[in-house]
Amino acid sequence: MDEKEKLYNEILEIMNELAEDTTIPRNIRKSITHTRETLEDKNREMDVRVASAIYELDEIVNDPNIPVHGRTIAYTIIGKLETLSKMLSS
Repeated sequence: MDEKEKLYNEILEIMNELAEDTTIPRNIRKSITHTRETLEDKNREMDVRVASAIYELDEIVNDPNIPVHGRTIAYTIIGKLETLSKMLSS
């Protein structure tokens, strides 16, 4: 397994944990699940999926209903996605 694949799987795992966190409002968990599905959509190029996921997560972190710990985790995911994006473009 190469570095990109390892990072991709790590991102998906963190997204799964966030989507299953019952302290996060249901609508935000649903949005996280949708974002994960966007990232897993094999019909689109990986760089497009990553960019779409970053955009969707940016919308989520700006939701006033997301708890602080959820926002922190979402920012962590965004950072990892940006790292993955740089790896894909190099």
